Amino acid sequence: MSAVNQLKKTGGMMKKAIILSSGGVDSTTCVSLAVDRLGADNVVTASIFYGQKHKKEILAARKVAEYYHLRHYEFDLSSLFQYSNCSLLEGSTQEIVHESYAEQIEKNGEGKVSTYVPFRNGLMLSTAASLAASLFEDDVDIYIGAHADDAAGDAYADCSESFLKAMGDAVSIGTYGKVHLAFPFAKLNKAGVVAMGLKLKTPYELTWSCYEGGEKPCGTCGTCIDRAAAFAANGVKDPAL
Repeated sequence: MSAVNQLKKTGGMMKKAIILSSGGVDSTTCVSLAVDRLGADNVVTASIFYGQKHKKEILAARKVAEYYHLRHYEFDLSSLFQYSNCSLLEGSTQEIVHESYAEQIEKNGEGKVSTYVPFRNGLMLSTAASLAASLFEDDVDIYIGAHADDAAGDAYADCSESFLKAMGDAVSIGTYGKVHLAFPFAKLNKAGVVAMGLKLKTPYELTWSCYEGGEKPCGTCGTCIDRAAAFAANGVKDPAL
């Protein structure tokens, strides 16, 4: 829906949106989508540091916000995850697995993968809901870039459509119907997300997805493999490489 049509629909008041921005492909596509729908003046981004082994994602999210001239907020929730041994976290004794998610599920069976951070999306959405209710007087949407590939094989339970719907209900009830959850990619795979982003001219050259924090993406961790496959499926080279 265009910004003009959105304005008419809301009786002259533009809807606002907060995008949970990790600096990766999916959330940055969400930023593009929200800006296209609502206009940059009505969109802000929020990023969460949760104790991951590097801050490349946060730096990428800042660049995306600067690109669109958006207000950007950052929160540190790392203390909440200090007891987790998830392989993404700085204090973990586990190494990051360098296999695709499909390979990991085939080897270990369905269920959470080693890069699942305990209830991370629940905490991030709760943080964004509190921010939304604090910043805006009128209705506001929280966008999250979770997609069907994330939920496949129950690898990330907090990316599933059932989880997102339940969180959406909780957020709406807890904010007196003021804040709503938008998960536009829940039925799309990552290739579908990239296809949409390419149409929206999403600045993928600014994004970072790799679980490792090197100068260049490692190319062999689960998220690097899935990202490469998504761009290849659309017949384009990853502009970040």
